[in-house]
Amino acid sequence: MPTIAVNKADLFASLGREYSTHEFDELCFEFGIELDEDTTDQDRREKDGSERPPELKIEIPANRYDMLCIEGISKMLNIFLGRDNVPNYRLAAPPGGEMQQITVHESTLGVRQYISAAVLRGVTFTQARYESFIALQDKLHQNLCRQRTLVSMGTHDLDHIQGPFTYEALPPQDIKFVALNQTKEMNATQLFEHYDQDETGRHLAKFLPIIRDSPLYPVVLDRNRNVCSLPPIINSELSKITLDTRNVLIEITATDKTKAEIVCHILVAMFSGYCDEPFSVEPVKIVSPHNHESREVPDMTPRSTTAEVSYINSCTGLSLTAQEMCEYLKRMSYIARPSTTDKDLLDVDIPVNRADVLHQCDIMEDVAIAYGFNKLEKTFPGKSGTIAKPLPVNKLSDIVRLECAMAGWSEVMPLILCSHDENFAHLNRKDDGTTAIRLANPKTAEYQVVRTTLLPGILKTIRENRKHALPIRVFEVSDVAFKDDSSERKTRNERHMAAAWCGKTSGFEVVHGLLDRVMAMLRTAFVDRESGADGYWIEELKSETYFPGRAAEIWYRKKGQEKVIGSFGVLHPSVLKAFEILYPVSTLEINIEVFL
Repeated sequence: MPTIAVNKADLFASLGREYSTHEFDELCFEFGIELDEDTTDQDRREKDGSERPPELKIEIPANRYDMLCIEGISKMLNIFLGRDNVPNYRLAAPPGGEMQQITVHESTLGVRQYISAAVLRGVTFTQARYESFIALQDKLHQNLCRQRTLVSMGTHDLDHIQGPFTYEALPPQDIKFVALNQTKEMNATQLFEHYDQDETGRHLAKFLPIIRDSPLYPVVLDRNRNVCSLPPIINSELSKITLDTRNVLIEITATDKTKAEIVCHILVAMFSGYCDEPFSVEPVKIVSPHNHESREVPDMTPRSTTAEVSYINSCTGLSLTAQEMCEYLKRMSYIARPSTTDKDLLDVDIPVNRADVLHQCDIMEDVAIAYGFNKLEKTFPGKSGTIAKPLPVNKLSDIVRLECAMAGWSEVMPLILCSHDENFAHLNRKDDGTTAIRLANPKTAEYQVVRTTLLPGILKTIRENRKHALPIRVFEVSDVAFKDDSSERKTRNERHMAAAWCGKTSGFEVVHGLLDRVMAMLRTAFVDRESGADGYWIEELKSETYFPGRAAEIWYRKKGQEKVIGSFGVLHPSVLKAFEILYPVSTLEINIEVFL
């Protein structure tokens, strides 16, 4: 969990009273955060002889990005204590009625394609507020933004630049500007070399690889083609924020649109309170001609959801009314009211800074926090007490594993992610676009899709162990995944069993024998298709994965319902070549969930 250091005197002043270390520790515990350290009694002398003011180091839950600064901590605690109300975040009309605009060029698609923005008008900075503003950005960069790889933010003095702005990607030699805290104009290539060599730029050097290998670098330009920022590396000295800054342009570039909006909401929620009109935010128009999209950001409308009164009471062991729950939720910065359509429901408005609330279980937890965990009655499990037992699919999987192991096969456990080619092209299969679950931002080419078959992992295992004595007999019992529009999450898992024989002979009869043994163990008889009896049978399979004439598909009938549950055969030489295997391989794969 991140630890935030805040000025002790400033925090207690914002809370309206002085706390002893024990009292504040208790307050933190009640709210669900933790006082890690109070530096009051420590040596706080700096190297120059000055003395740092006493600080409180507070551990914040990893999902509470809205409490990574003193503004967020004091606001949440004041609401919790009943000293303050939930802020009314609202959009304010721009002066003169003309909204700032950022036009996104198609060139950004290959580097950082998303951008969000907002304007804070009439901000009053003090030294402490300014430092907190910068520190919050650093904390967000380290946590939610994943070291700027997903999201990076830039803040600019709007009075020193002119809109409308453009967000585009240019060759590094064409991006010329004076970077923040520099005095010399350089292009992006020269700037990167400078940060590599200059000790003062070491803290930025670790971010250079994010875009260094890209032929085009993202850049935000104003109306006069002045560079405002080179995300995710550095801002321009031209638009530098100072204590005298009154109007702030916040721009957020990202590879993930959702996280970009979350970061934007947190920044404006924390510091819009310092505007002349507290909690007012001026929107910015984002225009993306290549996407035929135009939107205004940020959207400060609270998210609406519902929570069940009975669910909250059952989880907490309480007997609260809907109105009582609404009062407790108010202490946790929600706006809640009993539903007018269902007495068991609460209509809940989630403020924009609470990105951590994803389900009614989060709302239930906040009700328990506001009520007080120490006040919850301690009880022993009654009728809800259960004796643990494995899920049927896991119990069946263990039985199949044991049977395969006793037959002399070795179990392997490869990763569930693989490359797109390994899942399709290497097996001579085509991707119809409706089967495999693809990762939006794969870290490497090896982890592009969730496997739809166990064969790639088994064959890669054989490849890495091809120097071992032959024959190699391996199996796996694990999940594969598919797209499924009929399910709630649009995906589904299937438990499969697969095996592979690699030797100097094909081993077709060996995997066939393993199939028969597993089926016998599952009390599934081999039947003739025409008999109409329940059981399994095999039919010739024509598939480019297997050698012609050396493959079969496995049919299964239960209560009159027939379906193909798997296949086995000798792999095609092109498949073996793709996986760099020099000897014949026969494989078997079946869906074992049909036997539940």
